[in-house]
Amino acid sequence: MSENEISYIIRGCIFKVYNALGPGLLESAYEAALAYELRQENLNVICQLGLPFQYETIKLDIGYRIDLMVNDKVIIEVKSVENLTDVHYKQVVTYLKLSNKKLGLLINFNTSKIDESIKRIVNNL
Repeated sequence: MSENEISYIIRGCIFKVYNALGPGLLESAYEAALAYELRQENLNVICQLGLPFQYETIKLDIGYRIDLMVNDKVIIEVKSVENLTDVHYKQVVTYLKLSNKKLGLLINFNTSKIDESIKRIVNNL
């Protein structure tokens, strides 16, 4: 499946989770529910995937974690905040670069309009 096909399925799962739970919960609750729904769609999902950080010749394990990696192609960053800020977008861009992936989705579940709170971020490799 392509990144676009995967992201279409992801969006459907996001709506399902949001409609069932609504806003106001912790990020971990949405992450767990979304991982469950994605697996129900027969997608391969890894939660809290460690992301190695390399600077020049040294490799550091400093605790960067991707919330959800889907089919080893799409990164999902789950938020439950009042407003998304620039740092949230930059975080996804950095994760895309470090992992050499093309597509990331930034989702804020703490909203009254989930369709406006799903942000698609593309890494121009």
